[in-house]
Amino acid sequence: MSAADEHGATPVRGSIVACPDGPLLVRGDVPVVDDRGEPVVKRRATVALCRCGASAIKPWCDGSHKAIGFEAP
Repeated sequence: MSAADEHGATPVRGSIVACPDGPLLVRGDVPVVDDRGEPVVKRRATVALCRCGASAIKPWCDGSHKAIGFEAP
């Protein structure tokens, strides 16, 4: 039993965090699907999704947001 279960809460299976002026970090058991609804294989427990639109490896972030001066809305 996890610590969260002992306190009556549902354990967190995953999370999505918006980095300031950067990517969305997807952690844990959160499925990622493409624009056709097909599953995208995550090769790590935490992945960064492009939010600026400039990545050459979409849907993943390649750091392009820094080069283009992306500012999150």
